[in-house]
Amino acid sequence: MKMGAKEEEEEKLVVEVVAAHNLMPKDGQGSSSPYVEVEFEHQKRRTRSVPKELNPVWNERLLFPVSEPDDLPYRAIDVAVYNDRAHAHGGGARNFLGRVRVPAAGVPAPGEDAVPQLFPLEKRSLFSHIRGEISLKIYRTYGHAHAPAQQVGLGPGPGPGPGPGPGTAKAKEKAAPKHQKQQQQQQQQPPQLPPAVAAQPPPQQQPSAAQKQPRPRPGPELSGPGPAGAIKPMILATGPALGPEPYPVLCAGSGAQEFALKETRPRLGGAAAAAGGHRDKSSATYDLVEQVQYLYVRVVRARDLPQSGGEVHAEVKLGNYRGVTPPAPASAAHWGQVFAFSGDSVHSSVAEVLVKEREREESIGRVVFDLSEVPRRAPPDSTLAPQWYRLEDPSGDRRGELMASAWFGTQADEAFAEAWHSKAAGVHGDGLGSIKSKVYVAPKLWYLRVSVLEAQDLPPGAGDKARFPELFARAMVGAQILRTRAAAPAHPNRGPSNPVWAEDLMFVVAEPFDDLLVVSVEDRVGPGRDDVLGRAGSGAQSCRFGAGRVHLRLSLDGGYHVLDESTAHSSDLRPTAKQLWAPPVGVLELGVLGATALAPMKPPREGKPGSSADAYCVAKYAHKWVRTRTVVDSLCPRWNEQYTWEVFDPCTVITVGVFDNCHVDRTSSSSSSSPPSPRDARIGKIRIRLSTLETDRVYTHAYPLLMLHPSSGLKKMGELHLAVRFSCANAANMLHAYAGPLLPKMHYADPLLVRQVENLRYQATNVVAARLGRAEPPLGREVVEYMLDRGSHLWSMRRSKANFFRLVAVLSAPIAVGRWIESVRSWTRPVHSFLVASAYVLFVLFPELILPTLFLALAAAGLWRYRSRERHPPHMDVRLSYADAVYADELDEEFDTFPTRRPHDLVRMRYDRLRSVATQGERVQALLSWRDPRATLIFLAFCVIAAAALYAVPMKAILGMWGLYALRPPRFRSRMPSPFMSFFRRLPTKADSLL
Repeated sequence: MKMGAKEEEEEKLVVEVVAAHNLMPKDGQGSSSPYVEVEFEHQKRRTRSVPKELNPVWNERLLFPVSEPDDLPYRAIDVAVYNDRAHAHGGGARNFLGRVRVPAAGVPAPGEDAVPQLFPLEKRSLFSHIRGEISLKIYRTYGHAHAPAQQVGLGPGPGPGPGPGPGTAKAKEKAAPKHQKQQQQQQQQPPQLPPAVAAQPPPQQQPSAAQKQPRPRPGPELSGPGPAGAIKPMILATGPALGPEPYPVLCAGSGAQEFALKETRPRLGGAAAAAGGHRDKSSATYDLVEQVQYLYVRVVRARDLPQSGGEVHAEVKLGNYRGVTPPAPASAAHWGQVFAFSGDSVHSSVAEVLVKEREREESIGRVVFDLSEVPRRAPPDSTLAPQWYRLEDPSGDRRGELMASAWFGTQADEAFAEAWHSKAAGVHGDGLGSIKSKVYVAPKLWYLRVSVLEAQDLPPGAGDKARFPELFARAMVGAQILRTRAAAPAHPNRGPSNPVWAEDLMFVVAEPFDDLLVVSVEDRVGPGRDDVLGRAGSGAQSCRFGAGRVHLRLSLDGGYHVLDESTAHSSDLRPTAKQLWAPPVGVLELGVLGATALAPMKPPREGKPGSSADAYCVAKYAHKWVRTRTVVDSLCPRWNEQYTWEVFDPCTVITVGVFDNCHVDRTSSSSSSSPPSPRDARIGKIRIRLSTLETDRVYTHAYPLLMLHPSSGLKKMGELHLAVRFSCANAANMLHAYAGPLLPKMHYADPLLVRQVENLRYQATNVVAARLGRAEPPLGREVVEYMLDRGSHLWSMRRSKANFFRLVAVLSAPIAVGRWIESVRSWTRPVHSFLVASAYVLFVLFPELILPTLFLALAAAGLWRYRSRERHPPHMDVRLSYADAVYADELDEEFDTFPTRRPHDLVRMRYDRLRSVATQGERVQALLSWRDPRATLIFLAFCVIAAAALYAVPMKAILGMWGLYALRPPRFRSRMPSPFMSFFRRLPTKADSLL
């Protein structure tokens, strides 16, 4: 009896393995099959393996007998996560995924409450590649002798454990349906956020004490005796309810579901019209957006109004919506304004147009339009002609006439862009001009080369006459200032007053050329003190000073392409001179449908219950920038605007960004002491490389809008819904572009220095931002700099890690080949080893078969991988960007400003070298990956032709001709890159998917 009582009160240590997040893929296929092994006092327990999952959920209890409870504060619990390679390779090996060592001193005593805790996984050694977190719940309890068989989830792993007891078979029978139920719950529940994002409170909510605790992913409910109770499924709140999904999701891309690319199924113009049984004329051109019906009312002018000497305005009313024109004199009342009411705003059978005096409620007269009689217009029909209508007061008396017109149309109507929209009814003053959709044309940029050759007959400086003057030339164009090096010591035939520089200075200028070139010759007489000897303006080859002259050579180098974007994702590669442009190869069409679940950017307004955003979208390709209208006070804006660009090179990138309009709440103010203009807030952006798109296919996807924040890390700001189509105008020109150089010829004949290109790109960004800021409405500098990736060249630890793992992924294929060769040498599979040895003997006897067989194998491999090619366009990949596992100190370093502690040249050299190696390796992988379908098709055709040629031509003849061609004299060589190198540089990389 005493022994039985002792067993009843035996103390147990319970380790509940709840879940893990964001584990490192280790199976070579972008995933892992993790399990957890826990060790305590030389006792080992393990969970089951979860196949192909980087965010596994176990919810299993592991029980350990505690022999000496008094020694528990001096013990530790070792938790290790491994990848079970048996699921991937059929072997018994495992990969290390991380570990945690938890001191047992803080484990709650029996009867005390315990909560799940989140532990970051630690490395085993310096060279381990580990990431992620694990959620554990550890406590103590008093168990029974048969408790382990009922409560402990035992896996098939090694280690001592309690033997089987009564109830084991029943527990296994119950475990199977619970596991199936868990999988069903995971499929039905929304995707989980990573820990960095899950820690953020959802919009419009304040985090409670329970929400601040680490939350495990939902799983099955486990019950059993003991103070632990049950673990109930918990779902992370991702934000307020935003209504039904306006764009049905067809399927989701691979990777973390929260940040994955999703294919949608919107009702685009052509499909919607066909489904409705009729097809209007606008569906031919607006077939990449949803057709939205609008009621347009144009108010032109009024006449014969009662003369009161004041100002009058027109007011258009439709149900609860009211639009007002600017005031105008009653004697010459002319407005010429269009009002657009969306179809969901039409809740009345009539539309009224009232003419009122300023600051008076009663109207002079009104015109009523019966909506059942309003005609329907579809472009390319001509604009509906306005006509005169009688203005009648409430008593029926005539009070003048109003010229107006009303019609039903879609967003394809010419009046759509300039119209006042019912969704912006609360916007007044200066904010009205900032919410309209516009198309901007970036200025034409040129490189201005200023060759400072020499100076003659300079006057002596004001410094010490005994010293040799340190003369240099300074050139200034607008805000750009460059200087030459100091002139060399005097030559035998030239004195100190005749210095020679022969140095070129490059500037960025834009048409029209408003800025002047000013060149001055100065003498450095001391630290921070320069003596100006003379100054000259632009316009002459030999410019005179007050005394002396300077010899200059000026030229506009139109053979270059002025880089204002990062070379990794440039949208235009043409030279500046239009005479050097090639014909277009296709047409790019973009349908900006809308956005869903945007992050709130503004506090609640008066009369509105919650936070919201005033979002608009900006798309940039080549010289054409487009800006959609601003949808006011909505977290799910719907734009449905379509734009078109000519494509001159398929290996280019279009950039689309979403911003919050901070000018909506501004009112008209002419005071000089008014506060500075606010800056529009960034919501996110995406990039799409055109070469990765199939020709004439419509891509409809929801792209995640991701942002890195200094405090919270990675955060999803919403989803942008787009429809994209790339149409090929001439297939021959398209394929010929792959063999041409990526940049214009001048970049190879007279290349610019790397540091010079970066400086010129910085100046080009400033010029473009200044010119677009002079448009109406202006495109803010913050928008231009964000779209042009002004800070992309800055070094950060996160980008370095991302490029390092890109390099590791590239090298994984050669490493796998090396492992396969080692397995062949070890004869673990005798049949394979025998076949390889036979092929080796065959190639030794007939070496001329090596190259043709290699090309034929590459062609076969490419055709085999056609079925598994990427079906979706590239997007911002959080794992590739190493943004989902970034640490706080790395975020602080990335958002830190200059100067840095490291030498600038050293930091840039390391970063550029790492990025270059990873980029070249990814281009090799792209040959057979079908990421660029046309490039892969060209390479496969080349492989087949090369295989046939090498089979037919003897190897000796090929080697002889190749050697003679490689040793040809330099006179017969071209400075332009070869077609093969040009083709290789055009292959896509994953640099477009880096944040």
